[in-house]
Amino acid sequence: MTLEEAIQTALEYETKIRDIYFEGARAVEAEAGRRIFQTLGEDEQKHIDFLNHKLRQWQATGRIVPERLESAVPPAEVIARQMAKLEAQMAREDRGVRQQMLSKALQMEIATSQFYRKMVQELSGEGQQMFARFLEIEDAHINAVQFELDYISKTGYWLDFKEFDME
Repeated sequence: MTLEEAIQTALEYETKIRDIYFEGARAVEAEAGRRIFQTLGEDEQKHIDFLNHKLRQWQATGRIVPERLESAVPPAEVIARQMAKLEAQMAREDRGVRQQMLSKALQMEIATSQFYRKMVQELSGEGQQMFARFLEIEDAHINAVQFELDYISKTGYWLDFKEFDME
């Protein structure tokens, strides 16, 4: 896969996940839930803007200039503190919709992360560096979405670690 094809494919992934988050923001009634989906959707839009910039750069010059891509997703500890505060405010009916949207988002985040991992292995130079940063960010999104799902569903897991055992 060429760098241009990789960027175009990445744009498709980022657009799909952005749309899922914005759909979640529209579907969830509780302000706290809307904010989470909106923040993640806006972060994905920044990825789209960045990738479009890189695509134009590649098409104009045949290379891309390394630039740092930032993420709006806070560390897992910050998410945990925010969720603890929001627990009492969450409407019961929002949990089901929220859980459904988060599950959909998690599947797309995992697929996107797998694509970026593949690009890091296949590409070299600036393309490899760019997709390595996207992989870091998408892995952080996976952790954030998984935390939200674990918290809402009360599975006994937190970020894939079992919190307690009934046996």
